[in-house]
Amino acid sequence: FFFFWPQSLCVLAMSIEAAEAAVASSGQRVRDLKAEGADKEAVEAAVAELQAAKATLTASVEAALASCAEGTPEYDVLKAKLPAAAKPKGKEKKKDDAPQNDRAAAKAARAAQRGAKAEAKAATKDEAVLGPNLSQAEMDSAEFGNLFIQSTHAATRAWTGVKELVPSLAGQQVWVRARVATSRKQGKALCFLQLRQSMHTAQAVVFAKEGELVGFAATLPRESVVDVFGEVTLPAEAVASCSQSAVELQVRRLYCVSRAMPELPLQLEDAARSDEQLAADPSLTRVNQDVRLNHRVIDLRTAANQGIFRLQSAVCEHFRGFLLSQGFTEIHSPKMIGTASEGGADVFRVEYFGRDAYLAQSPQLYKQMAIASDFDRVFEVGPVFRAENSNTRRHLCEFVGLDMEMSLGYHYDEVIEVLHAMFVHIFDGLETRCAPELAAVRAQFPSDKPRCAERPTVVHWEEAEEMLAEDGAEAPPGLSDLSTAQERRLGELVAAKYGVDLYFLDRFPAAARPFYTMPAPDDPDYSNSYDIFLRGEEICSGAQRIHDPSMLEEAIAAKGVAVGPALSTYIESMRYGMPPHGGAGIGLERLVFLYLNLDNVRKASMFPRDPNRCSP
Repeated sequence: FFFFWPQSLCVLAMSIEAAEAAVASSGQRVRDLKAEGADKEAVEAAVAELQAAKATLTASVEAALASCAEGTPEYDVLKAKLPAAAKPKGKEKKKDDAPQNDRAAAKAARAAQRGAKAEAKAATKDEAVLGPNLSQAEMDSAEFGNLFIQSTHAATRAWTGVKELVPSLAGQQVWVRARVATSRKQGKALCFLQLRQSMHTAQAVVFAKEGELVGFAATLPRESVVDVFGEVTLPAEAVASCSQSAVELQVRRLYCVSRAMPELPLQLEDAARSDEQLAADPSLTRVNQDVRLNHRVIDLRTAANQGIFRLQSAVCEHFRGFLLSQGFTEIHSPKMIGTASEGGADVFRVEYFGRDAYLAQSPQLYKQMAIASDFDRVFEVGPVFRAENSNTRRHLCEFVGLDMEMSLGYHYDEVIEVLHAMFVHIFDGLETRCAPELAAVRAQFPSDKPRCAERPTVVHWEEAEEMLAEDGAEAPPGLSDLSTAQERRLGELVAAKYGVDLYFLDRFPAAARPFYTMPAPDDPDYSNSYDIFLRGEEICSGAQRIHDPSMLEEAIAAKGVAVGPALSTYIESMRYGMPPHGGAGIGLERLVFLYLNLDNVRKASMFPRDPNRCSP
């Protein structure tokens, strides 16, 4: 908020931002402790910390107010930042007006104010290290400063990515835009910056015996975005702390494009620690899941998270690439529909011009109607909505569906063959083409490549029941769906028997499947349907679909599903000639989270939606 203020106010404003961040962090800590039902002493200690933070904020703002004229825009902005209890009403209150029962807080506020004034005095003396505020046209007038980019000039320079800083560039001068991961000053003439861009880091050396370039570099807050011009050199020893360990960048010019807050809600080094590191040193800060998700923009900057979402992108790429190579066509179906596509009550209802509509639980009906329209083989990548009040490690209310549907010849095993080949293609592609991303993720969240056979490993429902019965740890499900505990135990048994982590569970009970599922020809209690499991948990459901309109109407009636206009259109499509067909739907986030053996599907969702979270 202070970018274009006089420099004498900039340092004070930065201290205010740091104090505001401390208040926000302390307030969140109090709320978290209360929500967790923490003991009274812990809550009181957190409240005291919050009060001290507010006192520091008040003192910082008052010090800044004292250095600018009343009635100016700066004064009004600063005055609005005072905590409610500290805002002056009429004449300023004297220091000795503090209530008797708040002497400790008043004393802390006075001490903080003295500290803030001392800091302001020192900052005013050294205000040159903040650097001049520069427009794009003024950039060449200074070797460092705060650069505001407003698209006044077209790009004329070539950029070099951090990962492209390699020994072959030695002696060349390059421009790099990156974040300041760390800043370490050594004396008056030397400062080391660690520059980060995505998962890659490099060391920049700022050396200057005269001027303020070193001082400017040393005051850059972590996570600030900078433009650096420098020469690539080869260090005498490898820089072990950086991914680009064989090079350094000797800085000639340095511009701050976006200055981060001095105090962030969480530190990346804390968010990037593995469970093994945290267990080895209990004094290290553990960043809990809610803090990560509340400040997701920062959390996503860790190397592991950069890897996770690049791998997620690669899964979609390999999914598309394989199916396109097999003659599939990508389609895009509507997400506001007139009836629940899966039946049941787990749908989000929306108002649609005076009548009800629903967010699609899947593209199922439209995939099938595409088959009736002679597209033969189709797939879709799109959002899926489930109004399930499930607060588990693997459920989301919105996720990305990877759906496919295809006509078949005489048996739905043809669909299983295509699906298995597709998963093998995806898994091999991730391991061979995404090695840096996998390494970044596995450094924090260890995992191995899931095992899968060359041909599909298919376990029929009857065999699964026998395996569970013989094991005895979990009772067989009968004609009901599997519980989570049964799924996991069955996965362990299949892994031990067949040596695989990916398998198909075939012939699901008809009662556990949607109305459009084809019954088994030998027993109507079972169906021509399957789930696909990875590391003992479901990632995909599929089946042969009913393509006969009379059979479909009977199945709909048996499930008690109401037939509205939208479902009538779907049934009608069967009357115009429908080839036998089948398909499957995969949850992208669940696939990624289980492939990487993460502990929660939210780690594989960029901005997750669950029953308790609809922001950020």
